Amino acid sequence: MFTDRVTMKLVAGRGGNGIISWIRGRFLPKGGPCGGNGGKGGSITLEASHDIFSLDHFRNTNIVKAGNGADGGTNNRTGKNGASKTLLVPCGTLLKNLETGELIHDFIEHGDELEICQGGKGGLGNNHFKSPTNRTPLEVTPGREGQQIEVELELKLIADVGFVGLPNAGKSTLLSVLTPNKVKIGDYPFTTLKPNLSYIEFDDYSRIFLADIPGIIKNAHQGRGLGLEFLRHIERSQVLVYVIDVTNTPEDDFCLLREELSAYDPALLDRPSIVCLNKSDELTSNEKVDDFKRQFETDTLHVHAVSALLEISLEPLVDDMRRLAQAACIRY
Repeated sequence: MFTDRVTMKLVAGRGGNGIISWIRGRFLPKGGPCGGNGGKGGSITLEASHDIFSLDHFRNTNIVKAGNGADGGTNNRTGKNGASKTLLVPCGTLLKNLETGELIHDFIEHGDELEICQGGKGGLGNNHFKSPTNRTPLEVTPGREGQQIEVELELKLIADVGFVGLPNAGKSTLLSVLTPNKVKIGDYPFTTLKPNLSYIEFDDYSRIFLADIPGIIKNAHQGRGLGLEFLRHIERSQVLVYVIDVTNTPEDDFCLLREELSAYDPALLDRPSIVCLNKSDELTSNEKVDDFKRQFETDTLHVHAVSALLEISLEPLVDDMRRLAQAACIRY
């Protein structure tokens, strides 16, 4: 299961209590106070990692608690600090306040971290309150409660290139032959039930990251099919590749995809784009490809006729994706 939205309660640790203690010794009849301070409660930190691609590991997590600080000890010993917790989230995770809906932080880069809940301070032992006029203090303070908050984590995959297309257009096949990620492929609609993220690595060890989302159908922006649930995963893609089954009616399919993207977020139509006319090996002539190019190809919208299954004409497509990704100043 692919999890891209979770809610949970985060609770930092409570500080340990200060204690009352006295120095006891044969030759120290008036040894004085020696009660130590309590330890600090553990904190909770969120950190972005490019080694994680979903929120699956939080799917059954309702509450996360850090460790409490230990009480102070005798002989002015400070209690042990509570164990802190670091939660790893995928790059592209939005951290929101569940109660107010406010965006707290957007985890973009690998290693980006935020301490969301601070642990409570430890209480003071009676040694802290001694003075020339109060040599036997009986005063201590308890440890403070740690911060807590209910949050929502929402994942929006970060990729250089996003694949969009109707069901069974061949997006998964294309991703499978271009990248090391061998995703599920089937000769039926909605083979892809979750977003897939992978990369193409070049000879100079640079990379471009690709995201493939489930097929879009008419009125996907209104919740039909799987499109609405996963369209947000291409919001961060700087380059869009429209994967279209050329054996159908490619002009109608292309217009439908554009309409759905516009209804979801009009800004998506301004992204640098490529049209990939897939399954071109099944055509008996190039008439369909030529007609499509005459209608839609421009200096800024390139059209590539390929066969993902037979791996035909993929190199020009990859070069075009890389060029646009570099022009958009995307990491790779």
